[in-house]
Amino acid sequence: MKPKERIDPSKSGVKPLPGHETDEPALIARCRAGDTAAYRTLVERHRDRAYGLALRILRSAPDAEEVAQDAFVRAWLGLRDYRGDGAFATWLHRIVARRALDRAAILRGRRAREESLEQVEAARVAGAASVSGIAPSLESRRIVRLMETLPDAQRGVVSLFYFEERPVAEIARILRLPEGTVKTHLSRARAALRREWLRRARTEGWNEL
Repeated sequence: MKPKERIDPSKSGVKPLPGHETDEPALIARCRAGDTAAYRTLVERHRDRAYGLALRILRSAPDAEEVAQDAFVRAWLGLRDYRGDGAFATWLHRIVARRALDRAAILRGRRAREESLEQVEAARVAGAASVSGIAPSLESRRIVRLMETLPDAQRGVVSLFYFEERPVAEIARILRLPEGTVKTHLSRARAALRREWLRRARTEGWNEL
């Protein structure tokens, strides 16, 4: 009997074949049947956002890449447990966020809190972003520097809320936290970011809010 092909989530260049299902429920059904090409199509669709979420939590391109790949492997192995009562992206991002937060806890004591701006920018955190309640528009390097000051849990919530534009209820499902806890993290993060912005306005000449 021919052995089953082993999944390699890093190979993400596979496109759906002409005439095959391209909607996610059909792709997931094919994945559950052992179709690795269908799973590579799912990886292709979701890898950038999964990587981006891990990167904003971990602030390290190699660690984010490893966490994203690990999350895709875990998702492949756990697809039979995915009931389909929520979006696949939400289920996947829950895995990514939990793995990234676990990795951050492990690395916290072994890695300097800050990485060079060049490393962060090389990791594709670029472009201006709008952060409601903090400032109308901040340069990407300033957002990254401000995010560095937040605890891991707050950074994860802020990443999902502002960068992924996830509602509070969905963030709560992804991180398996009560909605009240998510709101508390957001409130404390906003306050901390405002304080840090004002401090840098005094010490580094940033414009005051």
